[in-house]
Amino acid sequence: MSNEQRSNPRLNEDLLFNEAPGGPPRYSSRSNKPVQYLTVADRDGEAIGYVWANDEDDAAGWLVREAGGDEAFNKGARWARRLHDAKARGIAPTAALTEMIKESDPSKSSHVVPGSLAEAPNADAVRSLAAAS
Repeated sequence: MSNEQRSNPRLNEDLLFNEAPGGPPRYSSRSNKPVQYLTVADRDGEAIGYVWANDEDDAAGWLVREAGGDEAFNKGARWARRLHDAKARGIAPTAALTEMIKESDPSKSSHVVPGSLAEAPNADAVRSLAAAS
């Protein structure tokens, strides 16, 4: 066997990447129109984040409260998953919020704060709230 390496032409070809559509359906993560939002708290009543929605843009999202740290981030996965599930079922974004209110259970690790449904001028306003609180 020689010390020369054999050349493999396949390893010298340029790679082509073609973006393939697919993945789970998701709400848009942007809206410059008024949004409704809910405050989500942990068992102790400490706010951990916000769920927002706008039907006109088919937009919704979960925003962790930065001051909540890693624990808030981890508990927030449940709320992001609920949004993904609602979109997969064809539920309008604000209807997903309504479901979250109705199904909220304070005995869980996180829940919707009763009476917290509010409106903001856009999703960025809720983002600012999550960053500042």
